[in-house]
Amino acid sequence: MKRSIILEKSRKLVTKLAAVAFWIGAWQLGSMAVGQEILLVSPVLACKTLVSMMGTSEFYVAVAGSFGRILLGFALAMLLGIALAALAKASRVVRTLLAPLMSVIKATPVASFVILALIWISSTNLSVFIAFLMVLPIAYTNVLTGLDGADPKLLEMARVFRMRRRDVAWAIYAPAAFPQLLSAARLSLGMCWKAGIAAEVIAQPKQSIGSALQQAKLFFATPELFAWTLAVILLSVSFEQLVLLAIGRWMRAWRGGVE
Repeated sequence: MKRSIILEKSRKLVTKLAAVAFWIGAWQLGSMAVGQEILLVSPVLACKTLVSMMGTSEFYVAVAGSFGRILLGFALAMLLGIALAALAKASRVVRTLLAPLMSVIKATPVASFVILALIWISSTNLSVFIAFLMVLPIAYTNVLTGLDGADPKLLEMARVFRMRRRDVAWAIYAPAAFPQLLSAARLSLGMCWKAGIAAEVIAQPKQSIGSALQQAKLFFATPELFAWTLAVILLSVSFEQLVLLAIGRWMRAWRGGVE
């Protein structure tokens, strides 16, 4: 049984690596067909440039600045989304008032938010706000869906035995919301990272990846532009895996404590 699980995981890993290798090969062929590095850099040159950039302190300062701001926006949005979903579950008035607000946030383009937010928010904190806005409606909607999906039989049993609201929340509603919370994190992580970097490109705060991307574009430093883009992709994937791992461990620890 264990061996079959290991083989299945290995097969999936090989398939993913093969898909990545296919697209890297397509990128290399495209670069060779264009024949001009200023238009389409080869993956080899992009990787060499990235490695070279990683040897400078400016690279890590920019990464740390962007990573910290986007992580802060994500965390604030998840916490507020959970709190608002709980309030909306408890009060129909709150649910009715929040519905149009969440719809507006989801429908408004990121660029519009960036331009409007620059009137009130400094360029340094803009990516925090944009990442927050991208995650909030997803966290709110998913968690509320999970709360609505709580087992009615368990809720009926809780009413019969007159369980305290706090116990009902932790024993019935929280387990129903946890899978949706994980789904919300998975859906929003990449989105908030991309939106945060896009906000930095427009606002150009100091010590940020977005500012470095804009500078590379202005000076036609195409290898650096591709290298920073590659760094953003790698950071986004790593960010997603770390957050999902942390949420998963927290969920397992919580369940163990409840049991």
